[in-house]
Amino acid sequence: MEMYQFTSEKTLNQFHEMISAKTRNGFVIIEHNEKLPYVVLSREKKVVKHTLHLFLTCLTFGLWSLVWIYLIVTLSRKKNILVAVDEDGNLFEDKCLSA
Repeated sequence: MEMYQFTSEKTLNQFHEMISAKTRNGFVIIEHNEKLPYVVLSREKKVVKHTLHLFLTCLTFGLWSLVWIYLIVTLSRKKNILVAVDEDGNLFEDKCLSA
């Protein structure tokens, strides 16, 4: 396997550890390239249990509705991210556009 000079062994280990952490958090690898170290990861949207949140909203006189709205906005969409090593050998994570 040919590696470019900007990737050191320490950086590659950190890169693989970051990918492992993301896959443990529910992400799935869509695209992977070892030559130019980058990975595109995706996480499907999660289902929000609306009956439970409606009950909690009524129980707390509407205060729980803020949490409910936050969960709807953050969990109800698909998330794609790019994890890569740049030219300087630094790890970075960026959002990808979903189709």
